Amino acid sequence: MTTSQEELLPATRRALLHRIAVAQADGRAPSLVAAVVRDGRTVWHGARTSVDGHGPDETVQYRIGSITKTFTAVLVLRLRDEGLLDLGDPLEKHLPGTGAGEVTIRELLAHTSGLAAESPAPWWERTPGTLRPELADVLGEQPFRHPVGERFHYSNPGFTLLGAVVEEVRGEAWEDVLRREVLEPLGLRRTDVRPSAPQAGGWAVHPWADAMLPEPAEDLGRMAPAGQLWSTTGDLARFAAFLAKGDDRVLGAQSLREMRTPTAPSEAASVADGYAYGLGLEIRHHGGRLLAGHSGSLPGFLAGLQFSVEDDVAAVVLANCTSGPPVATVAAGLVGIVAEAEPRIPEPWRPLREADPAVLELAGPWYWGTHGFALRLTSDGLASLEPLTGNGRRSRFRPNGDGTWTGLEGYYAGEVLQAVRRADGSVDHLDLGSFAFTRQPYDDSAAVPGGVDPQGWRGIG
Repeated sequence: MTTSQEELLPATRRALLHRIAVAQADGRAPSLVAAVVRDGRTVWHGARTSVDGHGPDETVQYRIGSITKTFTAVLVLRLRDEGLLDLGDPLEKHLPGTGAGEVTIRELLAHTSGLAAESPAPWWERTPGTLRPELADVLGEQPFRHPVGERFHYSNPGFTLLGAVVEEVRGEAWEDVLRREVLEPLGLRRTDVRPSAPQAGGWAVHPWADAMLPEPAEDLGRMAPAGQLWSTTGDLARFAAFLAKGDDRVLGAQSLREMRTPTAPSEAASVADGYAYGLGLEIRHHGGRLLAGHSGSLPGFLAGLQFSVEDDVAAVVLANCTSGPPVATVAAGLVGIVAEAEPRIPEPWRPLREADPAVLELAGPWYWGTHGFALRLTSDGLASLEPLTGNGRRSRFRPNGDGTWTGLEGYYAGEVLQAVRRADGSVDHLDLGSFAFTRQPYDDSAAVPGGVDPQGWRGIG
């Protein structure tokens, strides 16, 4: 994946540069580097630095903290897709004796396990991993803070357990599995558990003085699957393109859609902020668009990766300071700049390859009671049911090959849509999870649950 600075209009490139320049200056970051991806390719790279001379480019490594969790989640979903585990499996099935065996794989991925946010003292991010050689050292004597499955509570030890599951099922070290199954296939040659030159140094910036203190770069040991990785904007741009569209060598598009589907019950404040969590991916509403990705931090470093599937735009922002610029928000802002200044050009409209008369007769307006809906057949082989007005229930449906359709999203996800026919073969109504959709509001010629008043429609008099 090469970076072409000519891919974007000059005004867009200047707006992107201005955004990261403000972030670096206001956030007092020693350096900040960013990349933007569109249509699966890096189309812009920018950097700001406090050091005179050449700024960091897309090959300079920064520590990416909890973006590591998304890599670990990809490994776990691979195991699921191979049939080696189920997301509903209790941890005990694959990793016995941890003291947290009742927790499921899905709950660990979604941070609903009830486990503590951190490992026992001392602070794991700023001390050697050799202090926590075993899982028992990561979990401590009282690993739970909440009942299992009842609430979203971010847990670093939870992803340590997922890394251990990967090791147990594969029979080799987490980092070796990661390198072979994700990094090498995607060409992420500058992503690793340990840094290699050129890399940025991590700094703490004094909150009340323009002075800096170097941060230690600890090997996290057992906690590595939660936050160990070093990477570059170049590699993370490739990773963002993969997360948006999938790669069958690593993980298919359907499993990635599952990863970015909200699963965790959020607190009221999270709902107000437009934040949810899927399976190893954060989901945010920002500037009127839905973004997925992850943020990360370790002493000396901040990282943010955000992407919009609808706009086909992603952004990565890395900085080498313990606190400072809100990199996830900056990344979301970069996505917004490109999406708004240069909106995605849609693919040309194309007709259906085949128009089955038995299916085609189902297209058009239908009524659930007095609510109007339109059933449309699209060239991708799906059907969509949408309200004629307003923002009511809507879903796409995939054909099952037997004349029925299954809902893919929203209220009707997993529900079966089928045409109920009369003895002469004509369509009486559509049945959708017991809801009867008729051609007219409460059609007196169709089998409407509860029947239709024999006096029919009337006025007020």
